Amino acid sequence: MPKRFDLIVFDWDGTLADSTRMIVDCLREASADAGLRVPEPTAASNIIGLGLNEAVLALFGELNVVQYEQLTSRYRHHYHLRDNETPLFDGVSETLAELESLGFMLAVATGKGRNGLNRSLQRSGLAQHFHATRCVDECHSKPHPQMLLELMDELGTLPERTLMIGDTSFDLQMAQNANVASVAVSYGAQPLTSLLPLAPLAHFSEFFSLSQWLLSHA
Repeated sequence: MPKRFDLIVFDWDGTLADSTRMIVDCLREASADAGLRVPEPTAASNIIGLGLNEAVLALFGELNVVQYEQLTSRYRHHYHLRDNETPLFDGVSETLAELESLGFMLAVATGKGRNGLNRSLQRSGLAQHFHATRCVDECHSKPHPQMLLELMDELGTLPERTLMIGDTSFDLQMAQNANVASVAVSYGAQPLTSLLPLAPLAHFSEFFSLSQWLLSHA
């Protein structure tokens, strides 16, 4: 069957990496350290996918310079302590290798910073599978379409031949803003009720089902 897409773009946290709980815990602990209101787990989970600056604004509103520096410094502290603990979802490495062997170009668009993504790619052994990546300290935060627009430009693909896969409304809204189709996964940061209004082509509650769909429908 002919391929529908040439380029498949993945979010990282909550889509390929099982990191949602770790990020939520780091945000809550950093908030307590900085003397701020500790967000409920659901509220903290709902801002995953944004850049750190945008996430802080969404959770706490405008902070003064001291509060902001304390919060972000403590978040990075807790995150770096746990970063080695973040596993990939089962089957990620094998699926990416098979998609690559079938001729798909693969990319990452993430709310992580460049240093953080590079560490994750190196540690996971997945760097070899991706033709290009974009991070939040290089582009506007999701849901701005810049990451996808730059990836398509770099890899020479058209919007109609590009697919975005993510676990948050920010991923799917970014896809819409770039005129790109999307697939939602509900095993990450946000529930399906937050994802379906953005009209993904399909939605999956586990990575294995996403993998099977990609190999047969993409």
